[in-house]
Amino acid sequence: MIYAIANQKGGVGKTTSAVNLAACLADSGARVLLVDLDPQANASSGLGFRPPEGVTIADVVLDGVGAEQAIRPTRIPNLDIIPSSPDLSGAAVELPEREDRERILQRALAPISSTYGYVIIDCPPSLDLLAINALTAADRLIIPVQCEYYALEGLSRLMETINAVRIHLNPELQLSGLLLTMHDSRTRVSSDVVAEVRRHFPDAVFANVVPRNVRLTEAPSYGEPVTRYDPYCAGAQAYVAVAKEVAARG
Repeated sequence: MIYAIANQKGGVGKTTSAVNLAACLADSGARVLLVDLDPQANASSGLGFRPPEGVTIADVVLDGVGAEQAIRPTRIPNLDIIPSSPDLSGAAVELPEREDRERILQRALAPISSTYGYVIIDCPPSLDLLAINALTAADRLIIPVQCEYYALEGLSRLMETINAVRIHLNPELQLSGLLLTMHDSRTRVSSDVVAEVRRHFPDAVFANVVPRNVRLTEAPSYGEPVTRYDPYCAGAQAYVAVAKEVAARG
């Protein structure tokens, strides 16, 4: 099963969710591949690849290198990664000229996806061709939503893009859920946002909410998911619970 984790808004916990859900699913015994499709390469550095050397997703997407050549094992059993690099930023210039440009990632992942129980794609914070490639390749979509004002800003455009992808490119794409992140139980606004999102999307929101947690922000600087950096903190426990929901939702 291929999951895209996407939201065109930055700073919503997208990469944090991709890294930690991948690690939690791997810890549960599933074989997992994390694909870093963001030119910022934060998911790569969050697992200790700084800067990535050798073959990256940029070589796969831009130069047609086989995806299997870009796969690297991480320090976490069952978890592999295809790292990114700043070279991927060239996709904005190069991909529009390609034939069938929306399916480049889908074709690249096809020979290897069945090897893994989960393939998780960390998308760029945009709705560019890289994101469209991820949505075209994916079976499921997870949308992180920050528990702050304007949480729903941009979601309508994202939903329009998802519907367009379903119609024209990938009719099998399903919304796995909206994941509420950066919840601060001390503030009223966080609770209000949770209520608002659940009201707008009553059947699509994950039951578990990821709290604002300092350990979540510290872990990437050590090249570790939070479940390895501090497995007993609130952030780690939240992602363990969300990973169980992801597995249950299928």
